[in-house]
Formats: sequence, C-alpha cells, structure tokens
Amino acid sequence: MERFFGGECDPGQFSPLTLAFLGDAVFEVFVRERLLVCGGSRPSSELQRLSARDVCCGAQAADAEFILPSLTGEEAAVYRRGKNAHPGHVPRNADPSDYHKATALEALFGYLYLCGKIDRLRELFTLMQKRDE
Repeated sequence: MERFFGGECDPGQFSPLTLAFLGDAVFEVFVRERLLVCGGSRPSSELQRLSARDVCCGAQAADAEFILPSLTGEEAAVYRRGKNAHPGHVPRNADPSDYHKATALEALFGYLYLCGKIDRLRELFTLMQKRDE
C-alpha cells in the first residue's frame, strides 16, 4: 500500500514533532481498524472508549518499550529524535516520561508512513499486540 496523498517529501527533513503529528493519526487508524476487524460491530461509544485505552500515552509508552529491541538502527534514531523532542507542554494527567515515549512512537509511525514502509508499520503494530498476551 502506498501513502494516501503520495506527494514527494523527504521524511528525514521533518521535525520529530511534525512526524508525531502525522504518526498520531496513523497509529489511530491501526487501532481503529483492529477494533473493527477483531471486535466486530459495536456501538461507536464503545469503540471510542476502547480506542482511547490503546492510544493514551501510557499504553503507547508501554508499546514503545516493547518494540524498542526490534527497531533497526534508522528506526531507533527516529525514535530517539522523537523522545528528545520538546513539546510545548505535557498534559497534566500524563507522566512526562510516558509522554516523551509516546511522542517518539508517533514520530516513528509518521516517519515510516512517509517513507512508504507500510509493511514495516504492520509488523511493528502486530508486535505491539503481543505485549498484551
């Protein structure tokens, strides 16, 4: 699968927070699709509650820690850039360490998406699902 828009870009030229902006949406699509495919038809309020559970920074931080050993050198470098980024603020209810790990994971997802590495995104997302087993 290729990217939705498909315009030319160099993902390495974007800031980590810009990559995280896109990666947040990419991660959300993975979570929502998994909920539909694996969970069947449910009320939208239940789907929203379940997706929020998986997309919160605590869950994303745990996912990031779980897949970290499986990242390539290039992926680990993008992850580190995202983790070291300085967001304007950390939400009150978020642990700052978890927030930085979640931002790093989102930056990685944004980077891989812009690189067109959809199969790799699937691999990493599938690996994250094993954390709960």
